[in-house]
Amino acid sequence: MQLNHLDLSVPDVAAASTFLTRHFGFALLQTKGNQGMAILAGDGGVVLVLTRSEEPSYPKTFHIGFLVDDAGKVSAKHAELEAAGVSGLSPLQDMRGGPGFYCRTGWGILLEVAHRVPVPVR
Repeated sequence: MQLNHLDLSVPDVAAASTFLTRHFGFALLQTKGNQGMAILAGDGGVVLVLTRSEEPSYPKTFHIGFLVDDAGKVSAKHAELEAAGVSGLSPLQDMRGGPGFYCRTGWGILLEVAHRVPVPVR
């Protein structure tokens, strides 16, 4: 069985779509219902559906994790988000053997960006 998509509730579909396309490489495929819904495609076939909700609520630990293939890209992404004025950025830190950081979006979802050092197979 393959995961088809994730549907996330956000208060401003256009703003969330812009953030994800600008900073996380998603492509906007379609909008529906006067910006009530957007469908975005990401690397590896990931599809995010963003649905408008006035006051979305997520558990404190809910987050979306992004892995990058190079440790330097983690620092570069952190610097990019900081330069863009994104609030809620954690400092760069060691996360399970590689660099990473967290970011709380303006629409309430926690994002993780990290690089994992490959574990040798025995």
